[in-house]
Amino acid sequence: MKIFQTDEIRNVALIGAAKSGKTTLAENMLFEGKVINRKGSVDDKNTVSDYRQIEMDRQISVNASLLHTLHEGKKINILDAPGFSDYTGDILSSVSVADTAIFTVNGQNGVEATTENAWRQAEKTAKPVVFFINQLDHHNANFDESVKQLRDYFGDKVTLTQYPVRTGEGFDSIIDLMLMKMLKFKQGGGAPEVLEIPAGEMEKAEKLHRNLIENAAEGDEALMEKYFETDNLDLNEVRHGIQMGMISRSIFPVFCGASKHGIGVHRLMDFIVFTCPAPNCMPARKTTSGKEFHCKSSEPAALFIFKLANEQHLGEVSMIKAYGGEIFEGQDLINPRTGNKERISQLLIVNGKTREKIERIVAGDIAVTIKLKDARANDTLIDAKFADAGFEPIVYPDPIFTTAVKAASSTDDEKLGSILQDMHRSDPTFNAGLSRELRQLIIQCQGEYHMNTVKWYLDHVYKLDAEFYSPKIAYRETITKAAKADYRHKKQSGGSGQFGEVHMMIQPYFEGYKDPTDFPVRGKEEHILSWGGKLIFNNCIVGGSIDARFMPAILKGIMERLEEGPLTGSYARDIVVYVYDGKMHPVDSNEISFKLAGRHAFIAAFKNAGPKIMEPIYDMAVRMPEEMMGSVMTDLQGRRAVIMGMDSDNKYQIIRAKVPLAEMDRYSTSLSAITSGRGTFTMKYAEYAQVPSDVQTKLLKEYEEKLKEDE
Repeated sequence: MKIFQTDEIRNVALIGAAKSGKTTLAENMLFEGKVINRKGSVDDKNTVSDYRQIEMDRQISVNASLLHTLHEGKKINILDAPGFSDYTGDILSSVSVADTAIFTVNGQNGVEATTENAWRQAEKTAKPVVFFINQLDHHNANFDESVKQLRDYFGDKVTLTQYPVRTGEGFDSIIDLMLMKMLKFKQGGGAPEVLEIPAGEMEKAEKLHRNLIENAAEGDEALMEKYFETDNLDLNEVRHGIQMGMISRSIFPVFCGASKHGIGVHRLMDFIVFTCPAPNCMPARKTTSGKEFHCKSSEPAALFIFKLANEQHLGEVSMIKAYGGEIFEGQDLINPRTGNKERISQLLIVNGKTREKIERIVAGDIAVTIKLKDARANDTLIDAKFADAGFEPIVYPDPIFTTAVKAASSTDDEKLGSILQDMHRSDPTFNAGLSRELRQLIIQCQGEYHMNTVKWYLDHVYKLDAEFYSPKIAYRETITKAAKADYRHKKQSGGSGQFGEVHMMIQPYFEGYKDPTDFPVRGKEEHILSWGGKLIFNNCIVGGSIDARFMPAILKGIMERLEEGPLTGSYARDIVVYVYDGKMHPVDSNEISFKLAGRHAFIAAFKNAGPKIMEPIYDMAVRMPEEMMGSVMTDLQGRRAVIMGMDSDNKYQIIRAKVPLAEMDRYSTSLSAITSGRGTFTMKYAEYAQVPSDVQTKLLKEYEEKLKEDE
């Protein structure tokens, strides 16, 4: 393939709601560019983009696909991103390296919940946006209502550059406000027939054309001055003004079409090539040390790995964008994260599963490389002279859905853990790890649909049977008052026996607590617990009733029990222990005896010290359309949430609340059902608080029953 220079490259991400026609649009763009000679369809499961088995089975995009096409001597790199919000990571990765986001909107449905999610990702990256109102050949399509909704949600920067002569069956003609011509398309695509605007449309077209020119002029001061002087701009000036306005996000052009029949696609590609910014027209990308790269071949060689994927017959592949210099086979670059050298063994230009080797790419281009030793998504590979810092990373959203998983057969436990770690490498929004505290393998992801994708891969690709279930809650146990207890451990079985007796008192730990005056504190140890809180261990032995050499054993017995609290087996915390008396035997006393005596004395004292169970409380912000606020609030109150306040955000309301983690299982699914997918939320750990008495009683009973089952 030809080596395209930076100004000959356009990088676009196709984003938008599920079922808005992104993959079909991509297929038609490849067909228009003669990269493929036959168009596939989602229904027939033969598109270039959705080539993975899971995508063919579900007839939706699950992973972002890298494609390219040609138009007017230019190369258009296309990232076809998924539509469902659960795959936000791939949407964000795609938009982060694209120079324009082509935003598909279903002309029947207008702005949908997943439309808003895709918009938020484009907004985070501050990338130019073009709206393509699609599926206008459907009898339910409503172009004017779709535009109205776009303006309601995204503001007056939404600017018409086209509108349909009519929608529904027979849709084939578009009034183009940049060209001031009517474009009539053939079914199947291709260049349109260029006609004069009908007289009945001229008044409307001139009014909208004037609005377009005014908005374009605002993109550049020189154009604004010329517009004031001449009251007009030529086509190239309009293109330049729109491009500048897109870069500054002061204009969001609107195009229209029906990608299934190729209507509007050729003209959209014209716009991408002649108006959308080339990589070197975009703002510089900075490294963490502040160095700027402007996508110029004269700059040092530098690339950014924006996505990893596992491909059949290739293994792990790295999708890369060059931000400086030239990248070529055999080149050695440094990974600033590791400080190690990575060699570019191969470069591939891809269209879905079709791959073509290429010797080099220049700054601004996107490609795939393989066989990197230790590369991850978000890594930079750069010339050794500038390897002090990498590019600023993509900030992925926090997980909002948590579940536990285990292999159906314990012999597959290690294999399951390895598979999940590989999935995390390919998808940074998916996390998996073994919780030592909960004794569960925990998965965190972006929603139930995301989790079901993991299930699909385990079932169909890895052939591993796994069980998914609700995770345990990381409760904490502590006490509310002081209590004393003693315990004698005595065991005789011939020869040396075991003997140890410990008397102790415990009391709650809090800032400013006071030691009792009953007995002197001769030695104090403060232990900050890894799970939060403290243990203060005091040696109050007088007269040598317990030898000092046995005190560490007593402490060890207590610490072991703190890791498995007496009430529910959860971690215990914030306790002050006083060992004030005991007995030894000159022959039978040893460390194990005092460890067991200390352990049992602690359990007895704990149960008499007003024990309580603490639960994790999270600060939560729920964002939903204002008309749905009542339903969301009712649901939250049913989850023992305490409403802390409310804010407004345009058409949305934000409820701020404190809510127990125990009540949040599968909340993302519930919120989606209540708000028809438009609700979003964030959670952040706040504190531990005492559970209500009825909840504590229930937890104690459940733990007792579990212990009986384990006997």
